[in-house]
Amino acid sequence: MDIPQVTPQRDVKTGDMGQVYLASGKQVALRRWSEDAGGFSEVRSRDYEIVGYVIDGLLEIDLDGETAKLGSGDSWLVPEGAPHRYRVIDPVVAIEATCPPARFNDRDQPA
Repeated sequence: MDIPQVTPQRDVKTGDMGQVYLASGKQVALRRWSEDAGGFSEVRSRDYEIVGYVIDGLLEIDLDGETAKLGSGDSWLVPEGAPHRYRVIDPVVAIEATCPPARFNDRDQPA
């Protein structure tokens, strides 16, 4: 039997892109990110699926050559392996879930 996991705010870890790693299980992980307005990020593809939800702000996502604007209350899906990039238009706070879990490791910690 798995024991429920609680991740107090004081115990969260921050990755090299500013993502805050929250609760993580065997099949899914949760993270929060906030970012100020800026240009497009580098194009990336991940070996996991990402679903996200905008809590506050406005961003654009360029997913495999198509661009969409997302604001508070909007959500998105980036399939595993899909090339994508983000541009924050207004400071954004978002939550993402990854499957399989994207996890924090010591090399994520900024120096």
